[in-house]
Amino acid sequence: MTSTTNVPPGAQDAVTFYDTDPHEHPPGQSTMLGFWLYLMSDCLIFAMLFAAWGVFGGSYAGGPRPSELFELPLVALNTAMLLFSSITYGFAMLSADAKKQGATLGWLGTTGVFGLCFLGIELYEFSNLIAEGAGPWRSSFLSSFFTLVGTHGLHVTFGIIWLVTLMVQVSRKGLIDANMRRLQCLSLFWHFLDVIWIGVFTFVYLLGVLR
Repeated sequence: MTSTTNVPPGAQDAVTFYDTDPHEHPPGQSTMLGFWLYLMSDCLIFAMLFAAWGVFGGSYAGGPRPSELFELPLVALNTAMLLFSSITYGFAMLSADAKKQGATLGWLGTTGVFGLCFLGIELYEFSNLIAEGAGPWRSSFLSSFFTLVGTHGLHVTFGIIWLVTLMVQVSRKGLIDANMRRLQCLSLFWHFLDVIWIGVFTFVYLLGVLR
């Protein structure tokens, strides 16, 4: 689009309101930017859930308290499973950078096993709480607990599905640039879940038991 208002004759072509010289962006730049934007939106979701826990976490409605329900040794074991999965994913990325496809797949598989162990322990905890009559309908404390912890568990589930899909892609097409970008995105996502869980372990379980 050009403007001809108050422009001397012959100078019209010199006035433009946009860049007529398109420039290239590095491959994958839009992918990483879009994924960072997604992570920021996820941060907002978990921030709201933590805020809800801060408001409702002490409303027991005459029901059981955290100190009566939470089994810290079991939660500590679950935390270790997720921390180990983060370490093994780090080894997967080191192997990918070294172009070792077999080692990358092996470490990704190990990460998936730790992730499944984490989910299994979490489901065991949830089933025990519900069996004791401490379901999310019992009190505001339990509603906020199940929502926060369950949302994190749902993210881990999707992360495992993504990890398996990526393993198939790497096994078929190797460590091409596109798969390396996907590995980096999943790495950000997985470590993000690790950080969120540390917050859950600290503020929900540890401080909850001290209430």
